[in-house]
Amino acid sequence: MPSRTRAIRAIRATCAAVLHVLAPTTAAAMLCAVVGLSSTPVAALPVGVPAALGSDWSAAPASGGGSGERPYFYLEGRPGAVLEDTVAVTNPGDRPRTVRLRGADAYNTSGGAFAVRAPGRSTGTGTWIALADTEVEVPARTRAEVPFTVTVPQDAVPGDHPGAVVVSGGGREAGVRVHLRVNGPTLSALSVEDVSVVETGEGTGIRYALVNRGNTALRPRLAVRGDGLFGEVLRREARALPLELLPGQRVRLTEPWRDPPALDAAEVTLTATAEHGARASATASYAAFPWGVAALSLLLVATGAGASVHALRRRGRVNREGEDPAERSAQVQGSRGQLTESASGAAR
Repeated sequence: MPSRTRAIRAIRATCAAVLHVLAPTTAAAMLCAVVGLSSTPVAALPVGVPAALGSDWSAAPASGGGSGERPYFYLEGRPGAVLEDTVAVTNPGDRPRTVRLRGADAYNTSGGAFAVRAPGRSTGTGTWIALADTEVEVPARTRAEVPFTVTVPQDAVPGDHPGAVVVSGGGREAGVRVHLRVNGPTLSALSVEDVSVVETGEGTGIRYALVNRGNTALRPRLAVRGDGLFGEVLRREARALPLELLPGQRVRLTEPWRDPPALDAAEVTLTATAEHGARASATASYAAFPWGVAALSLLLVATGAGASVHALRRRGRVNREGEDPAERSAQVQGSRGQLTESASGAAR
């Protein structure tokens, strides 16, 4: 057993030396994976563009006599409260335009975009929204304002309840975001899950999932680090991701890795942070082992195994007293010579 252990250690040392020599001179893999967006029942609404804009009509929160335009609806109240606001639909054209309005739940697509539920699919905030009119004819070069209420159920849980006022007309549909917060304790928490290093067909990428485990919307930041056998192979400081992660939502993203080591073994760690102290990390293993090095390693393993077998066979030929059979044969032959010589002397 000690001989086998020494052989294994020798093979490991040789492989490490080969990696140390070849890694700095081996060409790195190129290009990156692209974050994909999945299709949605209605339309993905870009973060930061909450108003429904268009050449034929547009929708946005009514100014309400305040200074400046509001980018989205922000409403806050306790369970049981009835909250009020107004959506404005503008028709810049030279003929009347009929639009339809409805409330909808908001959610994240698998790629992280903000989207709204299709008609009849809402079960939360969308069902709490009641519009004064669900169909409005807007005269040419005129703006129509439609009041609506949000009735918060008595058993609504505290935290953020994202939704939208969806407007459709002229063959398109878009939404104005409703940021609703129900008063009570809030929790900011997230997790990083299912991390893996993958080949996407366009390069190497780090695939992972982000999950909002709390009850507030989060704007996550991501830091990436990779540690190989011979030091750090990847380091990216925390940066903001282009998404808002809604409560209870899970998104699948891919972080591009343009220059992974072509010959190394590394641990890749993703750390996500967000406001109010939310933080989570997860790790995945990465190994690059070209065919040439694999063949060399197999040769080394085979050589070591052959040496071990030879040593074991030689040890098996040693007798129980620890004598080598060749040495014992020489001793027997020497003894026979002495006996012959003694017999000849006696005959004389």
